[in-house]
Amino acid sequence: MRSAIRGTGDNGCVGTSADSGDSKYARGTRSYTMSRIRGKDTSIERLVRSYLFARGFRFRKNDRRYPGHPDIVLPKYHTIVFVNGCFWHMHEGCPKFKMPGSSVGFWTAKLTRNRERDGAQHEQLRAMGWRVIDVWECELERQSRDARLQSLASQILDAPVEGAVENGGETADTGQQ
Repeated sequence: MRSAIRGTGDNGCVGTSADSGDSKYARGTRSYTMSRIRGKDTSIERLVRSYLFARGFRFRKNDRRYPGHPDIVLPKYHTIVFVNGCFWHMHEGCPKFKMPGSSVGFWTAKLTRNRERDGAQHEQLRAMGWRVIDVWECELERQSRDARLQSLASQILDAPVEGAVENGGETADTGQQ
């Protein structure tokens, strides 16, 4: 049986003497941490739902009748909102998304598959006549949260621009926020 000598490394994280030194976690901790990541009712989803509910929007959550089991379905406005984590959905140009340095092949395939699936689901929903809005985790950081949530409420209430694809506050026609 191996005895682990625990201490803090250069980065202040606890590790074992058997670790490679560049690991942020003790052996086995990363797997446990990743297993705790939730697929629904995440903190950012609860934040968005709470904001919308407080402003009188009524919705269904994680409705399994639609492709992708949308986080928020607003039938009155014929709008669907996905609240995406920047890492899991490969948010381009976002500082919160960084491809992991280990098992690069696995992570590239997994995250690319997530992104492609998201795109296909969005197209299916649009073909069914729904407006689709993505809200990204980075848009909900403290300094920009209020502005993004107000923008989301406006997007829901406003009639869609003809031919525009809504995605995280940008329209495909203008590229402006």
